[in-house]
Amino acid sequence: MARPPATDQAFLREVDEELRRDQVAAAARRWGLGAAIAIVAALLLFGGWLYWQHRREQAAGVEGEQLAAAYDQINAGSIPQATTSLAALAQAEGKGTRAMALMTQGDLLLKKNDVRGAVAKFAAVAGDASYGQPFRDLATLRQTAIEFDTLPPQQVIERLRPLAVPGSPWFGSAGEMTAIAYLRQNRRDLSGKLFGQIARADDVPETIRQRAVQMAGGMGVDAAPSAAVSPAGATPTP
Repeated sequence: MARPPATDQAFLREVDEELRRDQVAAAARRWGLGAAIAIVAALLLFGGWLYWQHRREQAAGVEGEQLAAAYDQINAGSIPQATTSLAALAQAEGKGTRAMALMTQGDLLLKKNDVRGAVAKFAAVAGDASYGQPFRDLATLRQTAIEFDTLPPQQVIERLRPLAVPGSPWFGSAGEMTAIAYLRQNRRDLSGKLFGQIARADDVPETIRQRAVQMAGGMGVDAAPSAAVSPAGATPTP
């Protein structure tokens, strides 16, 4: 739909303002001055909320474009420029943009073998409850993968416990690290069971499933897909 001319917009605003004045005046006559003041206050609050929503959506759009540009810089090998862009985006108003910028900073630090710096970036997202849970979960997974060889097995198990369950979007990676941690504790029963669950999960990446099949088979766990369950009361077909 074409945008109305500026003169039409001004006319519509005048009509809207007149309508609002008429509505407030009618309310004042019917309910009294106090009710009219309350209506005006409510209209002001609602208008402020709409403006805040509009500004937030505008900021999110701009920040999203800036983040995409930073990724383009990384893909083009312009790491110094990307580093500068990400430093600004790590202070962005939008929490999602800020979380992604911090984690991307962590990935770049890891490429430079700055393990401590990378861990700090992922930990900053994982430990901040103001970020959305998907961002925190991804940061937890990345942080644990980086630290895996230096962490006590029990710490790996406890940290990844909410993610290493069937149905979790991170079940494959989190479950694999947890199963290896069990194995390091010589808890082969729990390790084999978890590898078997990963091998039978349809929503786990194929490479992880193949490794899980091999690990489960090596521990004597049947990793074949589960048989179909017959409806309640039905007699299984031989």
